[in-house]
Amino acid sequence: MIGGDLLFTLDATLEKAAAAESVERLREAQARWEDLKEGLRPSELAALEAGLEKARTASKLSAIEFSRARGLVAAKAVPVDQLDRARLTHEQNEQAVIELEHRLETAHLGGREGTIAAAAAAVEAAQARVTAAVWSMDQKTQRAPTAARVHDTLYVEGEWVPASRPVVMLLPPGYIKIRFFVPEGDLHRVQVNGRIEVTVSGRETPLIGQISYIATAPEFTPPVIYNRENRAKLVFMVEGTFDPEIAGTLHPGQPADVRLAGSSPEK
Repeated sequence: MIGGDLLFTLDATLEKAAAAESVERLREAQARWEDLKEGLRPSELAALEAGLEKARTASKLSAIEFSRARGLVAAKAVPVDQLDRARLTHEQNEQAVIELEHRLETAHLGGREGTIAAAAAAVEAAQARVTAAVWSMDQKTQRAPTAARVHDTLYVEGEWVPASRPVVMLLPPGYIKIRFFVPEGDLHRVQVNGRIEVTVSGRETPLIGQISYIATAPEFTPPVIYNRENRAKLVFMVEGTFDPEIAGTLHPGQPADVRLAGSSPEK
């Protein structure tokens, strides 16, 4: 398959619900932030202004009543306690006017800087939760990151896949390599980036590759190439790679013969 091809899709019901919830919470946080920046709505400001005018009217009337009560008390037409009640009513109306004037002034200013900053931080946190929720939902669908062969599928449709477990094993051409062993006596003829010729069954012409790794420590002859002639010899493991277009045609585990310059085939 090529890069970008669909590999698998897992059930994402919970992730979709979490993403939708996080988006709604982000909208709520943004609305609160905007309200704090703009202050009260025009209708709310109009209600405060109407209340202020009503309080001012009441204050004017109570001032008239207070002045009238003083004249009546001076003429001894009414008891003194009526003057006290008129004075108290007028003072309460004046305080109501002052309170509403302050509330209206504050409403025009909008929210406090600290409150607005806290609301802005809440919007950023909500946005981060949306990003995380969308990322979790996207992880339920995976595509091939690069051109590769599907080496193995670990689950079939309908099976439950535990968290953090692989579902598909991919083998990109760049990870396909050939491994062979060089006798100790021939190690001096091997060098990294050196050219090798690889012969596989069914191909008339050798494949050209290059050495990518040479083991730093020797080992005994592996059983797969064990025989009486080389059983006591030490060998060094060597790995080689191919161009991607060649590597894509090979299969893991495929036997091959490797030839170094001027040597007999190695397996």
